[in-house]
Amino acid sequence: MITAAPSPGSSPPLRELARSGRLPDHQYMDRATLAWIARRRPAGPGARPTMPHPPLLLIPEPSWFARPETADSIHGTRHGARVAVLLQLLAHDRGLAPGRVRPLAAGAACHDCRRHHDRDDSGHGRRAADWLTSNLAVVAAALGSAPTPETVTAVALHDLPYDAFTEDQARAHRRHRQAVDLLKLADALDRYRLPLARWWPDPARLRLPVPAWAPPLAHDLVVHSEQARLDGATTTQAMEHALHAVLPE
Repeated sequence: MITAAPSPGSSPPLRELARSGRLPDHQYMDRATLAWIARRRPAGPGARPTMPHPPLLLIPEPSWFARPETADSIHGTRHGARVAVLLQLLAHDRGLAPGRVRPLAAGAACHDCRRHHDRDDSGHGRRAADWLTSNLAVVAAALGSAPTPETVTAVALHDLPYDAFTEDQARAHRRHRQAVDLLKLADALDRYRLPLARWWPDPARLRLPVPAWAPPLAHDLVVHSEQARLDGATTTQAMEHALHAVLPE
């Protein structure tokens, strides 16, 4: 059974808790924090990325999460779905073959599914990679594609700074550099959901250039999907609303 987000007004806004250093282990979006985020949309061009088809909506199952409290949190199902959308757009922008993109997007949807909490959770990338390896058929049945070795490597390394890689991890990165770098970029772009601006995307920490269209689009995905969820939509409904608003056909 999934633990629902606290009802509005049941606790101080995330932004207030973050500013005072009191963030709890499990963190849920609230209206005041989202309003603050919405007022700070990054500048960018009006043009949007183009794809031959809309990005696939890949939503991880709540039952895949290591803790029920995290499925609806800021690292939960909507975060995974947005990162999967962003990865598809970025991969198309960089010319990846479609056959590589779908498995990577499936892994992106699941990259945080084994988190224990919403703080720094050392090792959650490796745990998610191990879970994916043990559940390839489950993921393929639900998301339409089984993660590949490069997908598993990208998930395993997504939470680690480049300068913290061990020798083995650095070798794995060299072997699957494009997949790792794409997931790290897509994951970073969804940081607009966080309650302090200093935690928002930092290009200096990334190895790929950030397309000009990406920051405003990523910000819009956060605002539209989280607003819909706060208004009572399911995760699927919230993401469908956000995609329609941000990437109209």
